[in-house]
Amino acid sequence: MNSKYIKEFVTFPDITVMLLLFIPLMGYTFSNTLQIGTWIAFILGMATYALSEYVIHRFLFHMKTPTNPFLLKTIKRLHFDHHVDPNNLKLLFLPLWFSLPGFSIFALIFYIITSSFQLTIAYLAGIIVYFMYYEWKHYIAHKPIQPRTEMGRKIKKAHLWHHFKNENYWFGVTHTSVDKTFGTYKDQQSVAKSETAKNLEKRT
Repeated sequence: MNSKYIKEFVTFPDITVMLLLFIPLMGYTFSNTLQIGTWIAFILGMATYALSEYVIHRFLFHMKTPTNPFLLKTIKRLHFDHHVDPNNLKLLFLPLWFSLPGFSIFALIFYIITSSFQLTIAYLAGIIVYFMYYEWKHYIAHKPIQPRTEMGRKIKKAHLWHHFKNENYWFGVTHTSVDKTFGTYKDQQSVAKSETAKNLEKRT
């Protein structure tokens, strides 16, 4: 892989900030790796984002076009404009003002349930690890990069079908499991081309 893509990815401001947050979280988590609870919390954090990736994409980012001007502006920045201009780097990554509050809410709920600062840090580290994986896979999907594995190539194709064939299917970015569970993973040849895939605002 061309190193310019890795450099472009890690130096994008929102990604750089996440990496800087990730380092101390993982450092603390590694200091407690001998405890099985740490690994369970870390894996739960990854699973949380893996599931929320689909739920947020399908039900929030593809919401019915809002009439409230502020809400419309917000959802346009979060996702609608990404469909208009899929390769625009500034629209490709989720903004910090959306990601960080969301992660904080997940972590607060987890802390309320466990009453453990140590486990909550491991859980949060798991979320951010998977989030960074999500952002990287999303970046690859929109760049002229050929994934090395057959699964990676299938996931990239599915994401591009979502953008250029029909926006009502293929919501997964890192996996297809939830799409297949809820019937939103289809043979692309059986799916009609949507006129609104590149303009979510125009959906009725």
